[in-house]
Amino acid sequence: MHKVLYYGHDPMCSWCWAFNKTWAAIQAGLPDGIELRYLLGGLAPDSDQPMDAELQQKISHGWHRIQQLVPGTQFNHNFWTVCQPRRSTYPASRALIAARTLDKAAEKPMLLAIQQAYYLQAKNPADDAVLIACAAQLGLDTKDFTELLNHPSTQQQLLMEIKLARGMGVNSFPSIVLQQGEQTQVLRYDYNDPQVLLNQLS
Repeated sequence: MHKVLYYGHDPMCSWCWAFNKTWAAIQAGLPDGIELRYLLGGLAPDSDQPMDAELQQKISHGWHRIQQLVPGTQFNHNFWTVCQPRRSTYPASRALIAARTLDKAAEKPMLLAIQQAYYLQAKNPADDAVLIACAAQLGLDTKDFTELLNHPSTQQQLLMEIKLARGMGVNSFPSIVLQQGEQTQVLRYDYNDPQVLLNQLS
């Protein structure tokens, strides 16, 4: 029976950033015959409003907590002083769809470029300019990318993926779901031990 492993995520989810190292080990250890698909879960819709101080503090505190729980995870805490944060992750999600549309192989590098811009370089991926710079860094055609970034079809694709993710039980990020035929199952994982998830696939 065909097996698909879905990785439900958001490019601006700090726990997904913390999971990168373990997720890479999981991918390297996957049994043969499992197809891997990335699925955008949609953390926060479009907004041009500055993030309120309370939420900024909560997310900033979350970064510090992640560094305690997942050793080795890096954050550039200057983000909170040099950027004007907005609670808006849909632009970064659309950027992944735009990159994937232009080049199927560009999705994972684009995700990493967005995460590095956000967490290491203190840039705001809610801003189109930051996303376009990430695309340029990967050698994607910036004119085509810019056109796709806010195209209605890209937004439609995002909303479809969010709906699919919710239907599979993806309500937090990251979520990993195994689909076998009609059956889907949300798998358990550990941020520091790839084996917890791999044991459920053997």
